[in-house]
Amino acid sequence: MKLLRKITLAAALGVLAATAALAAEPAAIQKNWTAPMHKMLAQALVDDVMASHPELLSLTLQGEPPGHKGVYTMFAGSFPDRIGKVSSAVDVLVITKGYTILDPRWNQDDNPRKSTYLTPLRDKAGQNVGLAVVVFKNPAGTNKSEKEFFLAASEIRDKLAQRIPSHAALFGPAAQP
Repeated sequence: MKLLRKITLAAALGVLAATAALAAEPAAIQKNWTAPMHKMLAQALVDDVMASHPELLSLTLQGEPPGHKGVYTMFAGSFPDRIGKVSSAVDVLVITKGYTILDPRWNQDDNPRKSTYLTPLRDKAGQNVGLAVVVFKNPAGTNKSEKEFFLAASEIRDKLAQRIPSHAALFGPAAQP
């Protein structure tokens, strides 16, 4: 029951944040971090997941880069121009509290249609090391339920965890083939 309350609270906060964002004027992407010149393990993981999951619209990883306490940023993702983007208040809630937010984009006019899941990113030891935002394509006529999308997002997160030795390793160089 406690988990259900956390999910409900997180969903409510997500709706509030989304409503506020819709009311605001579009702004340039605000960045607070610059990735190193080498390809990081985190980016290699995103690239691998995107290549093996054509049902995904995007995947981003967010959190605190080493040595940047209190700086929450997108550090890897399927849209490289957004790397370094400041994390939203809802993203920070997932990163710091470990909530999972299910956003099926119900009654939204998204083009393309999508279903979004914000879930804690974990390492092999099960420690929270950030946030994974998993966005699925949800074309008209898809009969996939919210539960099915949730389970698929959880599976992606869990498989990522198996490949993450530690928080610091995410920012280290990706292994060369």
